[in-house]
Amino acid sequence: MSGLGLPFSRREPLAEGRAECFTSGMNKPSDNPADPFKKALAEATKVMADDPELTVSYSVDPSGLAGETMRLPQVSRRMTKEEVLLARGTADALAMHHRYHDAGTHAKFAPPGQMARDLYEAMETARCEAMGARDMPGTAGNIDAKIGAEARRAGYDGITQMADAPLPVAAGYLIRHLATGRPMPQGAENVMELWRGFIESQAGGTLDGLSEKLSDQAEFARFARKVIEDLGYGDQLGDDPDGSDDEMEDASEDGQEEEEQPDSTGESDEDDQAEASPEQSQDEQQDPSEASVSMDDMAEEEMGEEAEMPEGEAPLEPPAPAPASEADPNYTVFSNEYDEEIAAEDLADPVELERLRAYLDQQLEPLKGAVGRLANKLQRRLQAQQNRSWEFDKEEGVLDAGRLARVVANPTTPLSFKVEKDMEFRDTVVTLLLDNSGSMRGRPISIAAICADVLARTLERCSVKVEILGFTTRAWKGGQSRESWLNDGRPQQPGRLNDLRHIVYKSADAPWRRARENLGLMMKEGLLKENIDGEALEWAHRRMVGRREARKILMVISDGAPVDDSTLSVNPANYLEKHLRDVIAMVEKKKMVELLAIGIGHDVTRYYDRAVTITDVDQLAGAMTEQLAALFDADPRARARFAGIRKAS
Repeated sequence: MSGLGLPFSRREPLAEGRAECFTSGMNKPSDNPADPFKKALAEATKVMADDPELTVSYSVDPSGLAGETMRLPQVSRRMTKEEVLLARGTADALAMHHRYHDAGTHAKFAPPGQMARDLYEAMETARCEAMGARDMPGTAGNIDAKIGAEARRAGYDGITQMADAPLPVAAGYLIRHLATGRPMPQGAENVMELWRGFIESQAGGTLDGLSEKLSDQAEFARFARKVIEDLGYGDQLGDDPDGSDDEMEDASEDGQEEEEQPDSTGESDEDDQAEASPEQSQDEQQDPSEASVSMDDMAEEEMGEEAEMPEGEAPLEPPAPAPASEADPNYTVFSNEYDEEIAAEDLADPVELERLRAYLDQQLEPLKGAVGRLANKLQRRLQAQQNRSWEFDKEEGVLDAGRLARVVANPTTPLSFKVEKDMEFRDTVVTLLLDNSGSMRGRPISIAAICADVLARTLERCSVKVEILGFTTRAWKGGQSRESWLNDGRPQQPGRLNDLRHIVYKSADAPWRRARENLGLMMKEGLLKENIDGEALEWAHRRMVGRREARKILMVISDGAPVDDSTLSVNPANYLEKHLRDVIAMVEKKKMVELLAIGIGHDVTRYYDRAVTITDVDQLAGAMTEQLAALFDADPRARARFAGIRKAS
């Protein structure tokens, strides 16, 4: 127990001897001998990640980090050496990633191509681990054990050919080796050495500046993109993020200059129209029969309008087309001709909807009891907010029994009364906007559908109107919009290049019993495609703004960033993500709608300020009860208490 005498200010002993330090101080008996170790590891991991609000859990599911939630490998009662080393190494690696990684910077420089992105991700992971080894040397050995275990499990020991060894993995190993100077575990070293000669021959000059780039994530991202280019994958990098920002600034300046001179454009258009009018009159005189036929076919309203116009006055110019986005005037759409807003019942016949709903009910069946308890708890909480809020120290109302002691102590003290206060929930509408993208296929879309089902039924019981919307695209890889773009000669910077599909599963005024079948549509094969979140959020916001309710709440259920391969292949890499952030900023600025989010398996707090994350349906019946209820709490202090993501471990 040598670790007991060491101060916590020294980070190396904390990483290497943390289990012994924390376990020795726990005298509470436990049925599971692994519990003290797991608790100690969790607390130490929070310290190393520099985040006391971090939630650490243990699961047989793949390890990972989502926002404030970390999932580590399960440790059995036997506590084998391999289990302990893997848990500690994984905890250190994820803690370093949480401490040194910024998601926004990472997304800005992320390349769109698959191989380039894999290389980029592997090098960023290596950077975070190398930073940990530099600042907290004790983490290096733990992470080595984790890398060695993963390499053995992947069979890297037995690989003899370069073609069988994954290049991104080898590049990540090499970056970590060069940054720390530590030898890699056996299997990892084998993969690294197979590719080392090639990587150093292609990117040797770039790699020389590695140590100077580690501490600055943005500089390292530029360094990683240069390495990817050196390795021959420059065609997958997309547009330069730094250059695209400059171009957007120039474009905005040009737009401002054009706006300063609107009169000249208008005058030229009017002149053109004036010049064309004599020719048109001549044509009409040359063929009077055609003119008379056209006159007979005209609507009465149009004739009335022409009769009111003074003679000799040119017709008014048509109004300028509305911008594609209210949030960002620079956001463009190549074509909205093929976009559609459609009711769920129009995408499948009643028999198919009934079958798909039955399939969704099968997913719900094992969770029926837990979901029912969640709905009841959520209903009680919301009704308590509605019905049990009081205003005190009133001259009339219900006698405040809690303050009778003052009257007993001093009979001259007047009686105090309280009055029940009506809460905002009695005049509230909630819109659930569901991500229907291909990445949601499988368990995530089931979780989203179940969330929508539970929330809609529960809120309707509380007299809260609920609207359920979904968003995806009509086709993969651009659909008819991309075909039109190709036929037009591939103009540069076309903007959004796909056909939107916005689905109305349930309107706000429709009762739940009539729309319950529609949610099954999300189980339909082939429905889930790409996701363009920004335009979907604008669409849902426009629908809500026109509602008469006093309070409007918009809840987005998504699994992460917007993705559309067709759009991102011909626009800046952050084109859709920037638009989403702009739309969110617009919604927050207008303050007409309260914006919330539920992340399905992925952290969405980088976009939405008020969000929770769900990785498993089972969470709905546990810690999520309070969190979901708090999202609707009128008290901002109460909302703040539950704003963090706290999973039930």
